[in-house]
Amino acid sequence: MPKLPSSVYNPVSLVGAGIALVSFGTVAVFFAMDMLGYTDSPYLGIFTYMIIPAILILGLLLIPVGVWLEKRRLRKSGGKTRKYMLIDLNEPTHRAAVMVFAVVTMLLIVVSAAGTYQAYNYSESVEFCGEVCHEVMYPEYMAYQHSPHARVPCAECHIGAGADWFVKAKISGAYQVYSVIFNKYSKPIETPIANLRPARETCEHCHWPSKFSSDKKLEKVYFPIDTADAQPWKITMDLKIGGGQSELGPTEGIHWHMNTANDVRYIATDKKRQEIPWVSSTGPDGVTRIFRAVDKPVEDSELAGFEKRKMDCIDCHNRPSHIYYPPFRTINDAMAVNRIASTLPNIRAIASHALTREYASLEQAMRMIPSVVRDEYRTHAPEVLTERGDEVDRSIAEIERIFQRNFFPSMKVTWKEYPNNIGHMYDEGCFRCHDNKHVSDDGRALTNDCNLCHTIIVQGPASETVSDLRGLPFQHPADIDEAWRDVPCSDCHLGI
Repeated sequence: MPKLPSSVYNPVSLVGAGIALVSFGTVAVFFAMDMLGYTDSPYLGIFTYMIIPAILILGLLLIPVGVWLEKRRLRKSGGKTRKYMLIDLNEPTHRAAVMVFAVVTMLLIVVSAAGTYQAYNYSESVEFCGEVCHEVMYPEYMAYQHSPHARVPCAECHIGAGADWFVKAKISGAYQVYSVIFNKYSKPIETPIANLRPARETCEHCHWPSKFSSDKKLEKVYFPIDTADAQPWKITMDLKIGGGQSELGPTEGIHWHMNTANDVRYIATDKKRQEIPWVSSTGPDGVTRIFRAVDKPVEDSELAGFEKRKMDCIDCHNRPSHIYYPPFRTINDAMAVNRIASTLPNIRAIASHALTREYASLEQAMRMIPSVVRDEYRTHAPEVLTERGDEVDRSIAEIERIFQRNFFPSMKVTWKEYPNNIGHMYDEGCFRCHDNKHVSDDGRALTNDCNLCHTIIVQGPASETVSDLRGLPFQHPADIDEAWRDVPCSDCHLGI
């Protein structure tokens, strides 16, 4: 004698019950694997908390659909039918069916609720953001892992607290999922992100303006193109970080822009916010000055269609967690710690050439970089390969690491696509506004005076540096006369 009503025993309901039971068992197994750390695969979380629970719910829905279809079939075939499903708890079969349905439903509701919560948590995790969409997010994830914010979860900056921005992020995320599935995303991913939460609601949870104070010592070494003919050039600077609160000291310096008593706004005429023809500055005295680019003037009527943006942290710190460094910097830094042998002849130029060639894929780059380096020495200095082979091999390994960290051919990502606005060595950065060519109506200019943001206290060739705590006038390592005053640093320092 069947324990459930006969209408339940139909193909659709039985298939639904089978799907639900198998899905539930699979979720239980995968959940145990996740809790025990059996695997680090990012796909385990997707299947455990998102895909399989959805299949389980579909199976459960098939059960009542099958019952309805079976009753409809019986009614049309002249069998015994009822207009409504009647439940008689005096009948053992009905009572058993109700008990089974109630227990299983409650159990599945609890499991589904837990799964939904876990799905929410998983969708906010670094693993989900960085590893699920391998090709699309791999460059961003790699850069993030080597950034100052490598231990800050993605959602802390990209979403932050509060329901309103959570909803906005999920709506945006739904479009991103669509873009990935149907291959609609851009290569490389466009920045800046249009719907990113204001920095005051994210960055300033840790980096609030009143905390900014004092200065910072910065030491750098720059190696010449031909390491055989010139010494490395050393420079030490006092960076005037400045403060955001007068009680802690002077509020001048770089962070003057973020002083709560000042209001700085600007208009950018390009998507990457590199072309800035208009700047507004209001100080504590309430006086507002408008600075316009005199070398590339733009009429106010043309500017009316662009956003007038209030300056915040990410206008300078625009690559706080996803930084792609240019070869000039990465090669110099590697040479400074001897990961690339600094005494190998012409190694900086050779490494730069190997990094900036066009490669169709990462695999091709890993095959070609050793050949490029060795062919250069084989052609011009064969004795280096025989006498200093270990240094060449060590340098090649570091060049490959630099490529893997900063170049991603599949997404067409290099440092060139993502200008970094901190400083002015490799991109326009500070000089977008502070170029001495943004002038107000009363004749004031946004100056590009070096001493505005830093003071040079040590500089010169490694063996004969000059120092002065009062400050030194800048001296360019190469003999270019006074050209450095008029030509942006980034025109030469990209390492191409």
